[in-house]
Amino acid sequence: MVNFLEAEKVSLDDLVERITTTDLVPSRAVLQEGLTQNIEKISQQGICNLADLKSTLKNDKKLEALARSTGIDRNTLILLRREVESYTPKPFKLLEIDWLPREELTRLIDAGIGNSDDLRALVREQDGIIRLEEKTGVKHDTMDYLICLADLGRVQWVSLNFARMLYEAGYTRARSVAGAFAEVLCERLEQINAGGKYFNGKVGLRDIKRLVHSAGFVC
Repeated sequence: MVNFLEAEKVSLDDLVERITTTDLVPSRAVLQEGLTQNIEKISQQGICNLADLKSTLKNDKKLEALARSTGIDRNTLILLRREVESYTPKPFKLLEIDWLPREELTRLIDAGIGNSDDLRALVREQDGIIRLEEKTGVKHDTMDYLICLADLGRVQWVSLNFARMLYEAGYTRARSVAGAFAEVLCERLEQINAGGKYFNGKVGLRDIKRLVHSAGFVC
């Protein structure tokens, strides 16, 4: 399955498959109506991949021009923009992790690691984590935990707080969420959140099924 975080490598056909197979939230379900035809119209405007599409939809003037040239309703394109933008969650800042020792986090920040994107970039460098541990003196267990949170944060809808819950539930990487049985994961999260430990309310099985499905697109 194609990784949707590598937008240049995601074709419009890949996008059709994702939207078609996703149990969209009610406000975006209309996107599935006439989707193939709409995407074909978009491709005829020289838009070849997800990166091109995101760039076009992000600019209001380009979005308006696309609506005129394709005949696709402007509101439909706005919904499509919201959908594709949600595939790339915003990075969390290390300072938001208020349950870890501030001293260790400050050392990482001083070394240029300010958010989850920085952590993921470091993982891709050869011996990047080892060199950072030696430079900052931050414990390996702490680094491993932070990297897991950063990896989970690649999944659509996973906030920092929810990444913490997933980790506690034993799902420490995006790939483990993608391979989860939704019913089991949902039950485990309910147990962890007993008494409103992380948030008030109940974890819905339908949302967890959406989560598992979306995780497959970043592995």
